[in-house]
Amino acid sequence: MTSPTASGLVVARVTERIDDLVVEIREVIQRGLPPELTAHLVGELLVPVLGTPDLLTAEQREGDPDNYRQHVLHAEPDGSFSIVALVWLPGQQTQIHDHVSWCVTGVYEGQERERRYRLMTDGRTSRLIPAEDVVNPPGAIAAFAPPGDIHRVCNSCSAKAISIHVYGADIVRLGTSIRRTYCPPEGER
Repeated sequence: MTSPTASGLVVARVTERIDDLVVEIREVIQRGLPPELTAHLVGELLVPVLGTPDLLTAEQREGDPDNYRQHVLHAEPDGSFSIVALVWLPGQQTQIHDHVSWCVTGVYEGQERERRYRLMTDGRTSRLIPAEDVVNPPGAIAAFAPPGDIHRVCNSCSAKAISIHVYGADIVRLGTSIRRTYCPPEGER
């Protein structure tokens, strides 16, 4: 069963393993640690979950032919964190973006390619510089916190890719974890 929210996102029925993960993440959040450490600890909780074959329902594994699809699995009532499954069909990608909060991503199925960027400034102008290209296979985890969390993610394989994202924000209320988007640097346009 699903329930629509004010932002139009749907929070779907979740599996028992997601329910267990919610309890574990809640315990980390309640410690009140800095964002980078919180993301690291939540990432450690996500690693074993990525090997769970029945983690998602059939509905939560569905993609969209027009854009990657976001399935909200949980939004904590106090707004402190959300869990989302992103389903990527071949070739789908995000814009270059940063985030409103700390974030942990884990590849559940398929493979994602990520390009990370640094924002360089001379005090008057700013520009993006590609910093690192990473290929994330199943089980790969990334944990980060703003600032300095600028990247683009895409499904670079020929099959569907699914990743689990935990954000330190209420994605149902916000509608997205993206704080702002960036124009691609020269040569990537």
